[in-house]
Amino acid sequence: MKLKLISLLFAFAPAAYAATPVCSPWQASKVYVKGDYVQVQSKVWRAKWWSQNNQPGAADVWEARLPGECTPDTSNPGNPGDAGNPAGSPAIPSRKEAEAEEAKKTDNPLFKRIQSSVRTLDSAAVDAVQPGRSANPLNVKRVERILSAADWQTLFPLRDASYSYTRFLQAIAKFPAVCDDYSDGRNAEAICRKTLATMFAHFAQETGAHDPNSSVPQWRQGLYFLREAGCSDNDTSCGYNAECEPSTWQGQTWPCGKDASGRWKKYYGRGAKQLSYNYNYGPFSDAMFGTVRTLLDKPELVADTWLNLASAIFFFVYPQPPKPSMLHVVDGSWQINDADRQAQLSPGFGATIHIINGGIECGQGYDKPQAQNRISYYQSLAAYFAVPIAANEALSCANMKPFPAGGAGAQLLYWEQDWSYDPRRPDGKSYACKLVSYQTPHYALKAGDYVRCVEHHFKVVLK
Repeated sequence: MKLKLISLLFAFAPAAYAATPVCSPWQASKVYVKGDYVQVQSKVWRAKWWSQNNQPGAADVWEARLPGECTPDTSNPGNPGDAGNPAGSPAIPSRKEAEAEEAKKTDNPLFKRIQSSVRTLDSAAVDAVQPGRSANPLNVKRVERILSAADWQTLFPLRDASYSYTRFLQAIAKFPAVCDDYSDGRNAEAICRKTLATMFAHFAQETGAHDPNSSVPQWRQGLYFLREAGCSDNDTSCGYNAECEPSTWQGQTWPCGKDASGRWKKYYGRGAKQLSYNYNYGPFSDAMFGTVRTLLDKPELVADTWLNLASAIFFFVYPQPPKPSMLHVVDGSWQINDADRQAQLSPGFGATIHIINGGIECGQGYDKPQAQNRISYYQSLAAYFAVPIAANEALSCANMKPFPAGGAGAQLLYWEQDWSYDPRRPDGKSYACKLVSYQTPHYALKAGDYVRCVEHHFKVVLK
């Protein structure tokens, strides 16, 4: 009886003598069931129930266990005691590897089109541009053939003297994609004419005198205002300085300059687009000079130099995802998809209104006064530049919904920390950044910002 009882005890307690379970390296895509063991670095975890894509330590489906409860998977090529780090994988990527990762994440036709359309000419070459100069860039010569100095005077007779014809040509020179040649059969001159008509219509609305009693029609009253009405460098009420505080990420990314009295510089509206705020002056400065400091220290340059017109062209060529750029609407690069159609978006002047001020002027079911002005100005300017307006061109944005995240122009352009788990690294960190839709300090169109994003968030120096 005694021997039989012992037999029964063994029969009902096989687990104590079963083989020790194997703990393999955790894989995000693998399905685990209750009781499965995994190892991440030197830590062991056991699944409490079914799991997939739930990282141990970050999800409640895993419970920490002692290393002796399971046997490390000997088929894993990783370092002993570190099943999450394959042999030879460095703790952090090299600079070359990070740059290769950046190239992979931006390898798509839309990003490349945007990258090409925002390219700039060296500022020294811009300063050399003069009307009629034989060495002027190709796009400047095209504009000169379409828009003479006499035309400039006709179209902007009430302009502030700082908006000169020469400065407009210099602003055009800074952005070679504006009025450029096309290698795919598109009519460069026709696109340039439409570009000027579109741009000038918005000039008339944004900086026009809007004087109904003037002998000059309102579509020719553009560029009247150089600085925001009622603002000056000595006026403390027009500072736009809330984001200058060093405690804000905007203040850290685009540090505001100070005057001789130690007060923040004034970033009120200046130029043909009325550029405002340090977080707009900084990126514009970076695009023009390769440093944010130039215009954060001297914002007055946006009023007193060719930057007063270049700031508007800067807005014309740069997209604001999910919106396409105005240039891509005008030159036909923006080809709408189903998401755009569902939002009742279509190419035409109405889409450019939506880009510049859609939140106020569009989607109301009727044309608001500002939009009515823009449409009227565009029609007059199109006639002046011999731009045909097709019967089916959407001039209005009254029924357009917001640009959708899945639209044809929705290219993500900012880098943010990638929080995902990387089993190749000893600490599981990704040491990578990902593209996001919201503004961050790191811009995908700025060379070197991907590496700076990785270094900033992971507190490392890539070599």
